[in-house]
Amino acid sequence: MLAAAALAQTADLAVTNARIYTEDPKQPRVSAIAVRAGRILAIGSDLSRYIGPATKTIDAKGATIIPGFIDSHGHVRALGDMLAEIDLRGIRSQREIEQKVREAAGQRKPGDWIRGRAWDQNLWAGQQFPDERGISAAAPANPVVLERVDGHALWVNRKALDMADVNAKTPDPAGGKIMRDPKGAPTGVLLDRARELVNRKIPRATSEQVEQSLLRATRTLASVGITTVHDAGVQYADIDAYRALIRQGQLPIHIYAMILYPLPPPDKPEIGEYLTVRAVKLVADGALGSRGAAMIEPYSDDPGNRGLLILDRATIRTAAAQALAKGFQVNTHAIGDLANRTVLEAYGDVLKGPNDKRFRIEHAQIVAPADFAKFKQYSVIASMQPTHATSDMLWAEDRVGPERIKGGYAWQTFLHLGVHVPSGSDFPVEDPNPLLGFYAAITRQKPDGTPAGGWFSGQRMSREEALRSWTIEGAYAAFEEDRKGSLAPGKEADFAILSDDIMTIPAGRIPQARVMTTVAGGKIVYQR
Repeated sequence: MLAAAALAQTADLAVTNARIYTEDPKQPRVSAIAVRAGRILAIGSDLSRYIGPATKTIDAKGATIIPGFIDSHGHVRALGDMLAEIDLRGIRSQREIEQKVREAAGQRKPGDWIRGRAWDQNLWAGQQFPDERGISAAAPANPVVLERVDGHALWVNRKALDMADVNAKTPDPAGGKIMRDPKGAPTGVLLDRARELVNRKIPRATSEQVEQSLLRATRTLASVGITTVHDAGVQYADIDAYRALIRQGQLPIHIYAMILYPLPPPDKPEIGEYLTVRAVKLVADGALGSRGAAMIEPYSDDPGNRGLLILDRATIRTAAAQALAKGFQVNTHAIGDLANRTVLEAYGDVLKGPNDKRFRIEHAQIVAPADFAKFKQYSVIASMQPTHATSDMLWAEDRVGPERIKGGYAWQTFLHLGVHVPSGSDFPVEDPNPLLGFYAAITRQKPDGTPAGGWFSGQRMSREEALRSWTIEGAYAAFEEDRKGSLAPGKEADFAILSDDIMTIPAGRIPQARVMTTVAGGKIVYQR
């Protein structure tokens, strides 16, 4: 009996001699952690009584351990697809992109689709949207589809436009815009719902291709210490692929899936160890970088434009009520102040007052001063992405002017109101590395330290707030704070071993820190 009891308390994995930040107020700092059957068995200083002959033991040699990062807003399949496509991130000229398209065309048969992602005209001289001529010349025999960094605009060539029958007579779809030249002809840039005019012509991925895309992405996410990701807008094909990977024992991290509206949610949520499906994702407007975010007043740098309100209050209210009736959380993309106000009003129609339904606004980038209190009034979570602020800061004030920008990327304003602020990256819009997001949250600076003192530095998070935002707040945003987000006995064994102590080293060194080991569900899923 005694031998059997002792065996039941023997750890599968133990890490000793570490500096562990647990995010558990009962034991905020410990030096050892023991894991059994995917759960945390014990934490403390001397856990030798849990270590047996079969225990895998890691001497951390003083390294820092934190709870596994929870990215509260990412796009897993889009990341996996991008890893197999042309990566346009950070390219500073249209000509360089055209050359990459030309090289890709040389490696494909005529008619094969050429796809790429993450171009950003704000990095180019003049900051103007491109047209189709350059990429049409680079790949005349191949349809080319290049997605903007924010995922809200496509840049396509003449071949793709012709295949989709998009021409001067094609009307703008509701919630979308076809960019046109002075004669009305399409330029090759399609905003928001206009993207579907071309996207629906792209051959649908096979189930095996979807699985491989998700596998590429989740392995990449594990390598940067992410143990859970809230996948913000999945199709049922993605859910089927996740289930297949779980059956094969290949999914390395946990997924909290949001079903993309207008797909109907199932009759009830699915809650599992590696896959949970209990949220729906709505999209209320476009993005600030492409001037598609819906604004109350016109853009300061485009006076005739207020952006695109994709869903109105009544539509959001109906969708939210239907999802809630089935037990689903509602998470809505809103970037502009008009979109945020519209979503808050629609949520208020359904929620009435304080509640524990945990509806979320994804991004909450530009909020009118009078609307911040509505987040608290209706218990709405502000799901935000720190690196959006540092990516957008060079042009964001140009878009909205000196007054509206005060309600932009306003983390401390939310925190002071008691609003929950989980962090994410919105990968592949941004780099998925959460250490870059942690750094952006505490500095409001780029990795090179600019601007001095940080951009609107009063909105910076403390290191403690940032770590909470990337861990236990993410768990709360998924109704999972009792299972994950902190390191305590009985919780899922999700943690990361870091090369540096991000809670104490000079802030400027954080972007160079690395994840050495990632443990998810008690398994080592990445080792550097």
